[in-house]
Amino acid sequence: MAGKKAAKLPRAAYESELLRLQTELVKLQEWVRAEGARLVVVFEGRDAAGKGGTIKRVTEHLNPRVARIAALPTPTERQRTQWYFQRYVEHLPAAGEVVLFDRSWYNRAGVERVMGFCTKQEYQRFLHQCPIFERMLVEDGILLRKYWFSVSDTEQETRFRKRQRDPLRRWKLSPMDLESITRWEAYSRAKDTMLVHTDIAEAPWYVVESDDKRRARLNMIAHLLSTLPYQEAEPPVIELPERPPSTGYQRPPRDLQTYVPDHAGTL
Repeated sequence: MAGKKAAKLPRAAYESELLRLQTELVKLQEWVRAEGARLVVVFEGRDAAGKGGTIKRVTEHLNPRVARIAALPTPTERQRTQWYFQRYVEHLPAAGEVVLFDRSWYNRAGVERVMGFCTKQEYQRFLHQCPIFERMLVEDGILLRKYWFSVSDTEQETRFRKRQRDPLRRWKLSPMDLESITRWEAYSRAKDTMLVHTDIAEAPWYVVESDDKRRARLNMIAHLLSTLPYQEAEPPVIELPERPPSTGYQRPPRDLQTYVPDHAGTL
């Protein structure tokens, strides 16, 4: 039924499908490495939209030497004087690599625009240059995928309140997050304008409904896999060698080394 909210995905179904998709991601990783492909995945969306949790599930079983996360901090004074895209370029993948941008150059179209961290001229220049920049990436052979995680205002506030109460996640609740509550419509307008200018044929935006985190993770990963022509690479044959016979090695006495106390034994 149109507009009807889907029931929350059961955990058992979620975990089973997630494991299957993560197995496919490992196959994708090996294809990227074997083919020398370059894959860039951009994760954007409002604060608490579920980007970080999805990135964690994508990379959980991948080789960090192949798939890495780029989560850039606030630019330095020197970087502020560079061409805007310059500091992102150095994080782009080489052959056989995957880079997941946990926020990206689209900071300028979102938080910088809304919070006044860039001038109107810089913002307009970004909207003009971004499609050109992304076409250059695609023309050079980079596989570029862009995902916008869409969360409702009520669900965002619920997640903020959970962070506020949880000492393990309280660090995620930044002053910028709190500011975003009072600027919901400003962020909405900025997002709409961003999509109008940067949803291009060569690098389209894909929107992920993320009020249900489990559905969002599965939907995003399944879609990513469906857009790439990967094939399962033949795994190398691995044979464990026979352990050679002892040559008389004697382990030093334990009291000559400092061991970590057995905290687990006190439980």
